[in-house]
Amino acid sequence: MKKPPPNLFYILPNFFTAASIFSGTFSMINAIGGDFSEAAWLIMLALIFDGLDGRVARLTNTCSKFGIEFDSLADIVAFGVAPALLIYLFVGHDYGRFGIVVSALFVMFGAIRLARFNVMTSHSEPSVFIGIPIPTAAVSISLLVLLFEEYNLKAAFGSWILVFAIVVSLLMVSNIRYPSFKKMDFTPKHMMKLFVLILSLSLIIFMFPVEGFTLVFVFYILYGPLRVIGLFTKYLLKKK
Repeated sequence: MKKPPPNLFYILPNFFTAASIFSGTFSMINAIGGDFSEAAWLIMLALIFDGLDGRVARLTNTCSKFGIEFDSLADIVAFGVAPALLIYLFVGHDYGRFGIVVSALFVMFGAIRLARFNVMTSHSEPSVFIGIPIPTAAVSISLLVLLFEEYNLKAAFGSWILVFAIVVSLLMVSNIRYPSFKKMDFTPKHMMKLFVLILSLSLIIFMFPVEGFTLVFVFYILYGPLRVIGLFTKYLLKKK
């Protein structure tokens, strides 16, 4: 009896994962060369490849344990090491050991976030993430670098990138819940609101790409802590 031919579709999601690693590596090379804007955009390109690999795997029914492990290793390169090196070379080296600690913290907490996600995937809510996903943290750092490069803010406010990196590192390993958008309500009642929101954001991003993307990611990052504050305030008011 002949063995069935190998499913070549298994190559597709792994190809996108490999492309994410390549983008992260190329980002590091550009950061070392001093081209910080290019390095930041390459991390954002890695985000696109990272989003495609999982979706392609589900569409082609080629999800595998190897693919999950490969994706996690790719994430630590593209969204852990690459942004950490960008942080250090862009501004961290001006602050000595503190800059090294911040960059290392970002990688270590990112690795913890990935490990926790892999362990908890089977019993976590599909509609939420526990802590900020590492790609979101990485892209938010990249956008901040692009913003600082565009408006020449590094000399005056460079230290704020390190502060922001510490905050997102801590949020990665926090228990704060963030929406995952995996299960969205597409009923007619909500579709019009969603359409208007996406259209508005698209127009803002078209006019101001860096500023628009930064606004979206910063709002997403702030959503978690603000929601916790809101729930805590509500709880205190109920007790009174």
